[in-house]
Amino acid sequence: MSAKPQAPAIVRLLSFEAESRLFMRLRATLAWETVRSMLTDARLRLSIVTLLSGLFWGALYGLFLEAFAFLDALHADVMSLLFNAFFSSLMVMLVFSTGILVYSGMYCSTEAKLLLTLPVRAETIFAHKFGEAIWFSSWGFVLLGSPMLAAHGMVRGSAWPYYALLLPFMVSFVLIPASLGGICCMTLVAWMPRLRLHAFSIAAALACAAALWIGWAMCRQTRIDTMSAAWFERTFARLSITEQKLFPSWWLSSGLLEAARTEADGSLSFEGLSEALKFLALLAAHALVLQSLAGWLARITYRHGYSQLAGEVPARRRRPLRWFDRMLGHAGFSAGRPLRLLLVKDLRLFRRDISQWSQFVIFFGLLGLYFANLRSFNYNNVYAAMIGHLNLAVVGLILSTFTTRFVYPMISLEGRRFWILGLLPVHRDQIVWSKFLFSFLGSVVPCCGLVLLSDSMLGLPWGLILRHELCALMLCLGLSGIAVGMGARMPDLRESSPSKISSGFGGTLSLVLSSLFIMAVVVAAALPSHVYLLASTPAALSWLGLSPGSSQAMAAWVGGHGGTIVSLGFVVLLGLAATFIPLELGLRAFRGLEA
Repeated sequence: MSAKPQAPAIVRLLSFEAESRLFMRLRATLAWETVRSMLTDARLRLSIVTLLSGLFWGALYGLFLEAFAFLDALHADVMSLLFNAFFSSLMVMLVFSTGILVYSGMYCSTEAKLLLTLPVRAETIFAHKFGEAIWFSSWGFVLLGSPMLAAHGMVRGSAWPYYALLLPFMVSFVLIPASLGGICCMTLVAWMPRLRLHAFSIAAALACAAALWIGWAMCRQTRIDTMSAAWFERTFARLSITEQKLFPSWWLSSGLLEAARTEADGSLSFEGLSEALKFLALLAAHALVLQSLAGWLARITYRHGYSQLAGEVPARRRRPLRWFDRMLGHAGFSAGRPLRLLLVKDLRLFRRDISQWSQFVIFFGLLGLYFANLRSFNYNNVYAAMIGHLNLAVVGLILSTFTTRFVYPMISLEGRRFWILGLLPVHRDQIVWSKFLFSFLGSVVPCCGLVLLSDSMLGLPWGLILRHELCALMLCLGLSGIAVGMGARMPDLRESSPSKISSGFGGTLSLVLSSLFIMAVVVAAALPSHVYLLASTPAALSWLGLSPGSSQAMAAWVGGHGGTIVSLGFVVLLGLAATFIPLELGLRAFRGLEA
Protein backbone atom coordinates (compact mmCIF):
# COMPACT_ATOMS: atom_id res chain seq x y z
CA MET A 1 0.00 0.00 0.00
CA SER A 2 1.22 3.45 -0.85
CA ALA A 3 2.03 5.73 2.03
CA LYS A 4 -0.35 8.54 2.71
CA PRO A 5 0.99 11.94 1.69
CA GLN A 6 2.10 13.87 4.70
CA ALA A 7 0.75 17.32 5.33
CA PRO A 8 3.30 20.06 4.77
CA ALA A 9 4.88 21.39 7.89
CA ILE A 10 3.57 24.72 9.06
CA VAL A 11 6.16 27.45 8.59
CA ARG A 12 5.88 30.09 11.23
CA LEU A 13 7.10 33.58 10.54
CA LEU A 14 9.69 35.09 12.75
CA SER A 15 8.55 37.66 15.23
CA PHE A 16 9.10 41.31 14.45
CA GLU A 17 11.88 41.49 17.03
CA ALA A 18 13.62 38.43 15.53
CA GLU A 19 13.35 39.92 12.03
CA SER A 20 14.80 43.19 13.30
CA ARG A 21 17.75 41.39 14.89
CA LEU A 22 18.29 39.41 11.70
CA PHE A 23 18.40 42.53 9.55
CA MET A 24 20.63 44.27 12.07
CA ARG A 25 23.11 41.43 11.68
CA LEU A 26 22.76 41.76 7.92
CA ARG A 27 23.52 45.50 8.07
CA ALA A 28 26.48 44.88 10.38
CA THR A 29 27.85 42.23 8.02
CA LEU A 30 27.44 44.49 4.98
CA ALA A 31 29.09 47.38 6.81
CA TRP A 32 32.02 45.21 7.89
CA GLU A 33 32.50 43.83 4.37
CA THR A 34 32.39 47.37 2.95
CA VAL A 35 35.03 48.57 5.40
CA ARG A 36 37.17 45.49 4.78
CA SER A 37 37.00 45.90 1.01
CA MET A 38 37.91 49.58 1.29
CA LEU A 39 40.89 48.74 3.50
CA THR A 40 42.11 46.07 1.08
CA ASP A 41 41.06 47.23 -2.39
CA ALA A 42 40.46 50.99 -2.10
CA ARG A 43 43.15 52.26 0.24
CA LEU A 44 43.99 55.18 -2.02
CA ARG A 45 40.41 56.39 -2.16
CA LEU A 46 39.93 55.88 1.58
CA SER A 47 43.10 57.82 2.37
CA ILE A 48 42.19 60.67 0.03
CA VAL A 49 38.64 60.89 1.35
CA THR A 50 39.82 60.82 4.98
CA LEU A 51 42.48 63.45 4.38
CA LEU A 52 40.22 65.77 2.43
CA SER A 53 37.38 65.34 4.93
CA GLY A 54 39.72 66.18 7.80
CA LEU A 55 41.03 69.26 6.00
CA PHE A 56 37.50 70.32 5.10
CA TRP A 57 36.31 69.85 8.68
CA GLY A 58 39.23 71.81 10.08
CA ALA A 59 38.77 74.64 7.58
CA LEU A 60 35.07 74.87 8.37
CA TYR A 61 35.79 74.83 12.10
CA GLY A 62 38.23 77.71 11.81
CA LEU A 63 35.86 79.66 9.58
CA PHE A 64 32.89 79.19 11.91
CA LEU A 65 35.04 79.99 14.95
CA GLU A 66 36.03 83.38 13.54
CA ALA A 67 32.51 84.09 12.25
CA PHE A 68 30.79 83.23 15.55
CA ALA A 69 33.33 85.27 17.54
CA PHE A 70 32.60 88.27 15.30
CA LEU A 71 28.81 87.83 15.47
CA ASP A 72 28.87 87.21 19.22
CA ALA A 73 30.64 90.52 19.75
CA LEU A 74 28.43 92.34 17.27
CA HIS A 75 24.95 90.94 17.91
CA ALA A 76 24.63 87.85 20.12
CA ASP A 77 20.91 87.34 19.40
CA VAL A 78 21.61 86.63 15.72
CA MET A 79 22.76 83.08 16.60
CA SER A 80 19.21 81.84 17.01
CA LEU A 81 18.21 83.29 13.65
CA LEU A 82 21.17 81.73 11.87
CA PHE A 83 20.57 78.32 13.45
CA ASN A 84 16.89 78.37 12.53
CA ALA A 85 17.66 79.31 8.92
CA PHE A 86 20.34 76.63 8.58
CA PHE A 87 18.36 73.80 10.16
CA SER A 88 15.09 74.65 8.40
CA SER A 89 16.73 74.64 4.96
CA LEU A 90 18.49 71.42 5.88
CA MET A 91 15.19 69.90 6.97
CA VAL A 92 13.65 70.54 3.53
CA MET A 93 16.70 69.09 1.77
CA LEU A 94 16.59 65.95 3.93
CA VAL A 95 12.93 65.36 3.07
CA PHE A 96 13.66 65.36 -0.66
CA SER A 97 16.97 63.49 -0.56
CA THR A 98 15.66 60.73 1.74
CA GLY A 99 12.50 60.35 -0.33
CA ILE A 100 14.57 59.89 -3.48
CA LEU A 101 16.88 57.37 -1.81
CA VAL A 102 13.96 55.43 -0.34
CA TYR A 103 12.34 55.25 -3.78
CA SER A 104 15.50 53.96 -5.46
CA GLY A 105 16.20 51.49 -2.65
CA MET A 106 12.70 50.10 -2.12
CA TYR A 107 11.29 50.15 -5.65
CA CYS A 108 14.21 50.11 -8.09
CA SER A 109 16.98 47.99 -6.55
CA THR A 110 17.59 44.29 -7.15
CA GLU A 111 17.88 43.73 -3.41
CA ALA A 112 14.28 44.87 -2.96
CA LYS A 113 13.14 42.26 -5.50
CA LEU A 114 14.92 39.56 -3.52
CA LEU A 115 13.60 40.72 -0.16
CA LEU A 116 10.01 40.76 -1.43
CA THR A 117 10.26 37.03 -2.22
CA LEU A 118 11.28 36.19 1.35
CA PRO A 119 8.83 35.59 4.22
CA VAL A 120 9.60 38.91 5.94
CA ARG A 121 7.34 41.79 6.86
CA ALA A 122 7.12 44.86 4.68
CA GLU A 123 7.90 47.17 7.59
CA THR A 124 11.12 45.25 8.22
CA ILE A 125 12.17 45.77 4.60
CA PHE A 126 11.34 49.46 4.95
CA ALA A 127 13.42 49.74 8.13
CA HIS A 128 16.35 48.05 6.38
CA LYS A 129 16.29 50.30 3.32
CA PHE A 130 15.45 53.37 5.41
CA GLY A 131 18.63 52.84 7.41
CA GLU A 132 20.67 52.94 4.22
CA ALA A 133 18.84 56.01 2.94
CA ILE A 134 19.26 57.97 6.15
CA TRP A 135 22.97 57.14 6.23
CA PHE A 136 23.61 58.41 2.71
CA SER A 137 21.40 61.48 3.11
CA SER A 138 22.62 62.68 6.51
CA TRP A 139 26.40 62.27 6.36
CA GLY A 140 26.65 65.72 4.76
CA PHE A 141 24.72 67.19 7.68
CA VAL A 142 27.20 65.67 10.12
CA LEU A 143 30.16 66.90 8.08
CA LEU A 144 28.78 70.45 7.83
CA GLY A 145 26.96 70.71 11.15
CA SER A 146 29.53 69.25 13.54
CA PRO A 147 32.25 71.90 12.98
CA MET A 148 29.66 74.67 13.18
CA LEU A 149 28.19 73.42 16.46
CA ALA A 150 31.61 72.68 17.95
CA ALA A 151 32.78 76.20 17.07
CA HIS A 152 29.64 77.68 18.63
CA GLY A 153 30.34 75.80 21.84
CA MET A 154 33.92 77.05 21.93
CA VAL A 155 32.86 80.67 21.42
CA ARG A 156 30.23 80.47 24.15
CA GLY A 157 32.54 78.57 26.52
CA SER A 158 30.02 75.75 26.91
CA ALA A 159 30.47 72.91 29.39
CA TRP A 160 30.87 69.24 28.49
CA PRO A 161 27.11 68.37 28.44
CA TYR A 162 26.72 70.55 25.36
CA TYR A 163 29.18 68.43 23.36
CA ALA A 164 27.70 65.21 24.77
CA LEU A 165 24.22 66.21 23.54
CA LEU A 166 25.27 67.12 20.00
CA LEU A 167 24.98 63.60 18.58
CA PRO A 168 21.59 62.78 20.21
CA PHE A 169 20.21 66.10 19.00
CA MET A 170 21.40 65.57 15.42
CA VAL A 171 20.17 61.97 15.23
CA SER A 172 16.74 62.85 16.65
CA PHE A 173 16.40 65.77 14.28
CA VAL A 174 17.49 63.87 11.17
CA LEU A 175 14.94 61.10 11.77
CA ILE A 176 12.02 63.55 11.50
CA PRO A 177 12.52 64.89 7.93
CA ALA A 178 13.86 61.51 6.80
CA SER A 179 10.69 59.77 8.01
CA LEU A 180 8.57 62.42 6.31
CA GLY A 181 10.46 61.80 3.05
CA GLY A 182 9.84 58.06 3.31
CA ILE A 183 6.15 58.58 4.07
CA CYS A 184 5.72 60.92 1.09
CA CYS A 185 7.54 58.48 -1.19
CA MET A 186 5.38 55.48 -0.26
CA THR A 187 2.20 57.55 -0.45
CA LEU A 188 2.97 58.84 -3.94
CA VAL A 189 3.86 55.38 -5.27
CA ALA A 190 0.88 53.58 -3.74
CA TRP A 191 -1.95 56.07 -4.11
CA MET A 192 -0.99 58.29 -7.04
CA PRO A 193 -0.18 55.95 -9.95
CA ARG A 194 -2.52 57.74 -12.34
CA LEU A 195 -2.05 61.20 -10.88
CA ARG A 196 1.75 61.10 -11.14
CA LEU A 197 1.81 63.07 -14.39
CA HIS A 198 -0.54 65.66 -12.93
CA ALA A 199 1.63 65.87 -9.81
CA PHE A 200 4.71 66.48 -11.93
CA SER A 201 2.83 69.12 -13.94
CA ILE A 202 1.75 70.91 -10.77
CA ALA A 203 5.30 70.73 -9.41
CA ALA A 204 6.69 72.14 -12.67
CA ALA A 205 4.14 74.97 -12.59
CA LEU A 206 5.04 75.78 -9.00
CA ALA A 207 8.74 75.75 -9.87
CA CYS A 208 8.16 78.16 -12.76
CA ALA A 209 6.11 80.44 -10.51
CA ALA A 210 8.84 80.38 -7.88
CA ALA A 211 11.47 81.20 -10.52
CA LEU A 212 9.40 84.14 -11.77
CA TRP A 213 8.89 85.38 -8.21
CA ILE A 214 12.63 85.15 -7.49
CA GLY A 215 13.41 87.01 -10.71
CA TRP A 216 10.90 89.73 -9.90
CA ALA A 217 12.29 90.06 -6.38
CA MET A 218 15.84 90.35 -7.72
CA CYS A 219 14.82 93.05 -10.18
CA ARG A 220 13.06 95.05 -7.47
CA GLN A 221 15.69 94.89 -4.77
CA THR A 222 18.51 97.39 -4.51
CA ARG A 223 22.02 96.82 -3.32
CA ILE A 224 22.74 97.63 0.30
CA ASP A 225 26.08 98.05 1.97
CA THR A 226 27.08 94.94 3.85
CA MET A 227 26.80 95.02 7.66
CA SER A 228 24.80 98.25 7.64
CA ALA A 229 21.64 98.75 9.70
CA ALA A 230 19.40 98.44 6.63
CA TRP A 231 21.20 95.24 5.60
CA PHE A 232 20.61 93.68 9.02
CA GLU A 233 16.94 94.67 9.00
CA ARG A 234 16.37 93.16 5.56
CA THR A 235 18.25 89.98 6.46
CA PHE A 236 16.31 89.51 9.71
CA ALA A 237 13.02 90.09 7.89
CA ARG A 238 13.86 87.42 5.30
CA LEU A 239 14.92 84.84 7.85
CA SER A 240 12.09 85.45 10.32
CA ILE A 241 9.91 82.88 8.52
CA THR A 242 12.16 80.11 9.87
CA GLU A 243 11.41 81.04 13.49
CA GLN A 244 8.19 79.04 13.69
CA LYS A 245 7.79 77.14 16.94
CA LEU A 246 6.08 74.23 15.20
CA PHE A 247 9.18 73.47 13.10
CA PRO A 248 11.53 70.74 14.34
CA SER A 249 14.38 73.04 13.26
CA TRP A 250 13.27 75.54 15.94
CA TRP A 251 13.26 72.79 18.58
CA LEU A 252 16.79 71.78 17.57
CA SER A 253 18.23 75.29 17.54
CA SER A 254 16.51 76.21 20.82
CA GLY A 255 17.74 73.03 22.48
CA LEU A 256 21.32 73.59 21.34
CA LEU A 257 21.29 77.22 22.47
CA GLU A 258 19.97 76.18 25.86
CA ALA A 259 22.59 73.44 26.19
CA ALA A 260 25.34 75.95 25.35
CA ARG A 261 24.16 78.42 27.98
CA THR A 262 26.40 78.98 31.01
CA GLU A 263 26.19 80.93 34.24
CA ALA A 264 27.76 84.34 34.72
CA ASP A 265 30.91 82.75 36.21
CA GLY A 266 31.24 80.32 33.26
CA SER A 267 29.97 77.25 35.11
CA LEU A 268 27.31 74.81 33.90
CA SER A 269 23.76 76.15 33.80
CA PHE A 270 21.48 73.43 35.15
CA GLU A 271 18.40 75.37 34.07
CA GLY A 272 19.65 75.52 30.50
CA LEU A 273 20.54 71.82 30.59
CA SER A 274 17.03 70.98 31.81
CA GLU A 275 15.45 72.98 28.97
CA ALA A 276 17.78 71.33 26.46
CA LEU A 277 16.76 67.86 27.64
CA LYS A 278 13.10 68.83 27.23
CA PHE A 279 13.71 69.87 23.61
CA LEU A 280 15.65 66.63 23.03
CA ALA A 281 12.74 64.61 24.41
CA LEU A 282 10.38 66.53 22.11
CA LEU A 283 12.51 65.74 19.06
CA ALA A 284 12.94 62.08 20.03
CA ALA A 285 9.21 61.62 20.66
CA HIS A 286 8.23 63.03 17.27
CA ALA A 287 10.94 60.98 15.57
CA LEU A 288 9.62 57.76 17.17
CA VAL A 289 6.02 58.61 16.27
CA LEU A 290 6.93 59.27 12.64
CA GLN A 291 8.98 56.08 12.52
CA SER A 292 5.98 54.10 13.78
CA LEU A 293 3.72 55.82 11.25
CA ALA A 294 6.16 55.06 8.42
CA GLY A 295 6.33 51.38 9.47
CA TRP A 296 2.53 51.13 9.58
CA LEU A 297 2.28 52.77 6.15
CA ALA A 298 4.88 50.36 4.75
CA ARG A 299 2.89 47.41 6.06
CA ILE A 300 -0.28 48.41 4.22
CA THR A 301 1.09 50.06 1.06
CA TYR A 302 4.57 48.78 0.18
CA ARG A 303 3.73 45.52 -1.59
CA HIS A 304 0.67 47.05 -3.26
CA GLY A 305 2.64 50.07 -4.45
CA TYR A 306 5.52 47.92 -5.69
CA SER A 307 3.09 45.71 -7.61
CA GLN A 308 1.41 48.71 -9.20
CA LEU A 309 4.72 50.30 -10.15
CA ALA A 310 6.09 47.06 -11.61
CA GLY A 311 2.86 46.34 -13.50
CA GLU A 312 2.70 49.66 -15.30
CA VAL A 313 2.96 49.25 -19.08
CA PRO A 314 4.81 52.13 -20.73
CA ALA A 315 2.38 53.34 -23.37
CA ARG A 316 3.23 55.68 -26.19
CA ARG A 317 1.12 58.44 -24.79
CA ARG A 318 3.19 58.36 -21.62
CA ARG A 319 6.34 59.48 -23.42
CA PRO A 320 6.10 63.27 -23.48
CA LEU A 321 9.67 63.63 -24.84
CA ARG A 322 9.30 61.02 -27.58
CA TRP A 323 9.24 63.79 -30.18
CA PHE A 324 12.62 65.04 -28.95
CA ASP A 325 14.17 61.57 -29.16
CA ARG A 326 12.81 61.11 -32.68
CA MET A 327 14.06 64.53 -33.77
CA LEU A 328 17.51 63.83 -32.31
CA GLY A 329 17.68 60.41 -33.94
CA HIS A 330 16.80 61.70 -37.42
CA ALA A 331 18.76 64.98 -37.31
CA GLY A 332 21.94 65.29 -39.34
CA PHE A 333 23.48 62.96 -41.90
CA SER A 334 22.90 59.23 -42.14
CA ALA A 335 26.55 58.49 -41.34
CA GLY A 336 26.14 59.84 -37.82
CA ARG A 337 22.80 58.10 -37.11
CA PRO A 338 24.33 55.27 -34.98
CA LEU A 339 26.04 57.85 -32.77
CA ARG A 340 22.79 59.77 -32.36
CA LEU A 341 20.85 56.60 -31.54
CA LEU A 342 23.36 55.73 -28.82
CA LEU A 343 22.95 59.26 -27.50
CA VAL A 344 19.17 58.82 -27.41
CA LYS A 345 19.60 55.54 -25.52
CA ASP A 346 21.73 57.19 -22.83
CA LEU A 347 19.30 60.08 -22.61
CA ARG A 348 16.34 57.74 -22.04
CA LEU A 349 18.22 55.82 -19.36
CA PHE A 350 19.05 59.11 -17.65
CA ARG A 351 15.41 60.22 -17.67
CA ARG A 352 14.20 56.90 -16.28
CA ASP A 353 16.70 56.87 -13.40
CA ILE A 354 15.28 59.23 -10.80
CA SER A 355 18.41 58.99 -8.66
CA GLN A 356 20.44 60.69 -11.41
CA TRP A 357 18.31 63.54 -12.69
CA SER A 358 16.83 64.36 -9.26
CA GLN A 359 20.27 64.83 -7.69
CA PHE A 360 21.36 66.83 -10.71
CA VAL A 361 18.36 69.14 -10.43
CA ILE A 362 18.63 69.53 -6.64
CA PHE A 363 22.34 70.36 -6.52
CA PHE A 364 22.39 72.72 -9.48
CA GLY A 365 19.06 74.24 -8.39
CA LEU A 366 20.42 75.05 -4.94
CA LEU A 367 23.56 76.46 -6.50
CA GLY A 368 21.46 78.63 -8.79
CA LEU A 369 19.42 79.85 -5.82
CA TYR A 370 22.64 80.82 -4.05
CA PHE A 371 23.94 82.66 -7.12
CA ALA A 372 20.62 84.47 -7.53
CA ASN A 373 20.94 85.94 -4.02
CA LEU A 374 24.43 87.36 -4.58
CA ARG A 375 22.91 90.65 -5.68
CA SER A 376 21.83 91.42 -2.12
CA PHE A 377 25.37 92.52 -1.26
CA ASN A 378 27.57 95.34 -2.43
CA TYR A 379 31.08 94.24 -3.36
CA ASN A 380 34.20 96.01 -4.43
CA ASN A 381 35.97 94.92 -7.61
CA VAL A 382 38.60 92.72 -5.98
CA TYR A 383 36.12 90.90 -3.76
CA ALA A 384 33.60 90.43 -6.57
CA ALA A 385 36.23 88.99 -8.91
CA MET A 386 37.46 86.63 -6.20
CA ILE A 387 33.93 85.38 -5.50
CA GLY A 388 33.35 84.93 -9.23
CA HIS A 389 36.39 82.68 -9.57
CA LEU A 390 35.43 80.74 -6.44
CA ASN A 391 31.94 80.21 -7.85
CA LEU A 392 33.52 78.94 -11.07
CA ALA A 393 35.53 76.44 -9.01
CA VAL A 394 32.39 75.35 -7.13
CA VAL A 395 30.54 74.69 -10.39
CA GLY A 396 33.48 72.65 -11.64
CA LEU A 397 33.76 70.63 -8.44
CA ILE A 398 30.06 69.77 -8.42
CA LEU A 399 30.26 68.77 -12.08
CA SER A 400 33.30 66.58 -11.33
CA THR A 401 31.35 64.68 -8.68
CA PHE A 402 28.56 63.98 -11.18
CA THR A 403 30.93 62.93 -13.97
CA THR A 404 32.80 60.62 -11.61
CA ARG A 405 29.63 59.18 -10.10
CA PHE A 406 27.44 58.82 -13.19
CA VAL A 407 29.52 59.28 -16.37
CA TYR A 408 32.62 57.26 -15.47
CA PRO A 409 30.64 53.99 -14.85
CA MET A 410 28.56 54.30 -18.06
CA ILE A 411 30.75 52.01 -20.19
CA SER A 412 31.27 49.57 -17.34
CA LEU A 413 27.51 49.35 -16.75
CA GLU A 414 27.04 47.77 -20.16
CA GLY A 415 28.43 44.73 -18.32
CA ARG A 416 27.12 41.40 -19.46
CA ARG A 417 25.16 43.08 -22.25
CA PHE A 418 28.37 44.24 -23.88
CA TRP A 419 28.17 41.45 -26.45
CA ILE A 420 24.99 43.03 -27.84
CA LEU A 421 26.92 46.17 -28.75
CA GLY A 422 29.49 43.98 -30.46
CA LEU A 423 26.78 42.55 -32.75
CA LEU A 424 25.43 45.94 -33.76
CA PRO A 425 26.75 47.72 -36.89
CA VAL A 426 28.38 50.31 -34.62
CA HIS A 427 32.08 51.02 -34.29
CA ARG A 428 33.42 50.96 -30.76
CA ASP A 429 34.71 54.49 -31.11
CA GLN A 430 31.14 55.68 -31.60
CA ILE A 431 30.16 54.15 -28.24
CA VAL A 432 32.86 56.15 -26.45
CA TRP A 433 32.08 59.35 -28.35
CA SER A 434 28.37 59.00 -27.57
CA LYS A 435 29.15 58.90 -23.84
CA PHE A 436 31.35 61.97 -24.21
CA LEU A 437 28.72 63.94 -26.14
CA PHE A 438 26.06 62.94 -23.62
CA SER A 439 28.17 64.25 -20.73
CA PHE A 440 29.32 67.42 -22.49
CA LEU A 441 25.96 68.46 -23.96
CA GLY A 442 24.18 67.69 -20.70
CA SER A 443 26.58 69.78 -18.61
CA VAL A 444 27.46 72.76 -20.77
CA VAL A 445 24.07 74.50 -20.54
CA PRO A 446 23.59 74.37 -16.72
CA CYS A 447 27.25 75.10 -15.95
CA CYS A 448 27.62 78.03 -18.34
CA GLY A 449 24.22 79.33 -17.27
CA LEU A 450 25.15 79.22 -13.59
CA VAL A 451 28.46 80.98 -14.22
CA LEU A 452 26.64 83.67 -16.22
CA LEU A 453 24.09 84.10 -13.42
CA SER A 454 26.82 84.37 -10.79
CA ASP A 455 28.87 86.95 -12.70
CA SER A 456 25.77 88.99 -13.56
CA MET A 457 24.68 89.13 -9.93
CA LEU A 458 28.20 90.16 -8.89
CA GLY A 459 28.24 92.98 -11.45
CA LEU A 460 31.44 91.86 -13.16
CA PRO A 461 32.48 93.46 -16.47
CA TRP A 462 31.59 91.66 -19.67
CA GLY A 463 35.21 90.92 -20.49
CA LEU A 464 35.62 88.93 -17.28
CA ILE A 465 32.25 87.25 -17.80
CA LEU A 466 33.29 86.02 -21.24
CA ARG A 467 36.54 84.68 -19.79
CA HIS A 468 34.59 82.79 -17.14
CA GLU A 469 32.27 81.38 -19.79
CA LEU A 470 35.27 80.12 -21.76
CA CYS A 471 36.66 78.51 -18.59
CA ALA A 472 33.29 76.87 -17.90
CA LEU A 473 33.24 75.51 -21.46
CA MET A 474 36.75 74.09 -21.02
CA LEU A 475 35.74 72.57 -17.68
CA CYS A 476 32.80 70.78 -19.29
CA LEU A 477 35.02 69.49 -22.08
CA GLY A 478 37.87 68.41 -19.83
CA LEU A 479 35.80 66.80 -17.09
CA SER A 480 33.72 64.88 -19.64
CA GLY A 481 36.88 63.73 -21.42
CA ILE A 482 38.54 62.60 -18.18
CA ALA A 483 35.49 60.66 -16.97
CA VAL A 484 34.72 58.96 -20.30
CA GLY A 485 38.36 58.33 -21.21
CA MET A 486 39.26 56.83 -17.84
CA GLY A 487 36.02 54.81 -17.87
CA ALA A 488 36.95 53.32 -21.26
CA ARG A 489 40.58 52.82 -20.22
CA MET A 490 39.75 50.90 -17.02
CA PRO A 491 36.25 49.39 -17.38
CA ASP A 492 34.81 46.87 -14.95
CA LEU A 493 32.29 44.88 -16.98
CA ARG A 494 31.54 42.40 -14.18
CA GLU A 495 30.27 44.97 -11.68
CA SER A 496 26.63 46.13 -11.84
CA SER A 497 26.70 48.76 -9.08
CA PRO A 498 27.72 52.25 -10.29
CA SER A 499 28.72 53.30 -6.77
CA LYS A 500 31.19 50.41 -6.52
CA ILE A 501 32.57 51.18 -9.97
CA SER A 502 33.12 54.85 -9.16
CA SER A 503 34.66 54.01 -5.77
CA GLY A 504 37.35 51.82 -7.29
CA PHE A 505 40.85 52.78 -8.29
CA GLY A 506 39.81 54.14 -11.68
CA GLY A 507 37.05 56.28 -10.22
CA THR A 508 39.37 57.65 -7.55
CA LEU A 509 42.02 58.47 -10.13
CA SER A 510 39.40 60.17 -12.31
CA LEU A 511 38.23 62.29 -9.37
CA VAL A 512 41.80 63.30 -8.46
CA LEU A 513 42.63 64.25 -12.05
CA SER A 514 39.39 66.22 -12.31
CA SER A 515 40.17 68.16 -9.12
CA LEU A 516 43.70 68.99 -10.29
CA PHE A 517 42.34 70.09 -13.67
CA ILE A 518 39.78 72.39 -12.03
CA MET A 519 42.41 73.97 -9.78
CA ALA A 520 44.75 74.60 -12.72
CA VAL A 521 42.01 76.19 -14.85
CA VAL A 522 40.70 78.45 -12.08
CA VAL A 523 44.17 79.59 -10.97
CA ALA A 524 45.23 80.33 -14.54
CA ALA A 525 42.04 82.29 -15.20
CA ALA A 526 42.17 84.22 -11.92
CA LEU A 527 45.81 85.29 -12.01
CA PRO A 528 45.65 88.18 -14.56
CA SER A 529 42.50 89.81 -13.23
CA HIS A 530 43.60 89.64 -9.61
CA VAL A 531 47.05 91.02 -10.35
CA TYR A 532 45.47 93.92 -12.20
CA LEU A 533 42.89 94.63 -9.51
CA LEU A 534 45.38 94.29 -6.65
CA ALA A 535 47.82 96.60 -8.39
CA SER A 536 45.10 99.26 -8.62
CA THR A 537 44.15 98.95 -4.93
CA PRO A 538 46.42 100.91 -2.53
CA ALA A 539 45.32 98.87 0.50
CA ALA A 540 46.26 95.60 -1.17
CA LEU A 541 49.64 96.98 -2.27
CA SER A 542 50.48 98.11 1.25
CA TRP A 543 49.46 94.71 2.64
CA LEU A 544 51.73 92.99 0.10
CA GLY A 545 54.59 95.41 0.82
CA LEU A 546 54.72 96.82 -2.73
CA SER A 547 54.87 100.40 -3.85
CA PRO A 548 52.57 101.71 -6.59
CA GLY A 549 55.53 102.45 -8.86
CA SER A 550 57.07 98.99 -8.63
CA SER A 551 53.80 97.26 -9.45
CA GLN A 552 52.91 99.28 -12.54
CA ALA A 553 55.06 97.24 -14.91
CA MET A 554 53.85 93.94 -13.52
CA ALA A 555 50.20 94.99 -13.63
CA ALA A 556 50.57 96.47 -17.13
CA TRP A 557 51.59 93.14 -18.65
CA VAL A 558 50.17 90.41 -16.38
CA GLY A 559 46.86 92.15 -15.84
CA GLY A 560 46.69 93.64 -19.32
CA HIS A 561 45.94 92.15 -22.71
CA GLY A 562 49.20 90.21 -22.87
CA GLY A 563 48.68 88.34 -19.62
CA THR A 564 45.01 87.75 -20.42
CA ILE A 565 45.79 86.23 -23.82
CA VAL A 566 48.48 83.98 -22.33
CA SER A 567 46.12 82.92 -19.54
CA LEU A 568 43.25 82.12 -21.88
CA GLY A 569 45.59 80.29 -24.25
CA PHE A 570 46.85 78.16 -21.37
CA VAL A 571 43.27 77.42 -20.27
CA VAL A 572 42.27 76.36 -23.79
CA LEU A 573 45.34 74.15 -24.24
CA LEU A 574 44.80 72.59 -20.82
CA GLY A 575 41.14 71.95 -21.59
CA LEU A 576 41.91 70.34 -24.95
CA ALA A 577 44.66 68.21 -23.40
CA ALA A 578 42.34 67.06 -20.58
CA THR A 579 39.72 66.21 -23.20
CA PHE A 580 41.61 64.39 -25.95
CA ILE A 581 44.48 62.70 -24.09
CA PRO A 582 42.20 60.59 -21.81
CA LEU A 583 39.83 59.96 -24.72
CA GLU A 584 42.68 58.73 -26.91
CA LEU A 585 43.93 56.42 -24.16
CA GLY A 586 40.40 55.15 -23.59
CA LEU A 587 39.75 54.58 -27.30
CA ARG A 588 42.93 52.54 -27.70
CA ALA A 589 42.07 50.32 -24.76
CA PHE A 590 38.40 50.01 -25.72
CA ARG A 591 39.18 48.92 -29.28
CA GLY A 592 41.11 45.89 -28.04
CA LEU A 593 38.67 44.99 -25.27
CA GLU A 594 37.26 41.47 -25.53
CA ALA A 595 33.50 41.14 -25.00
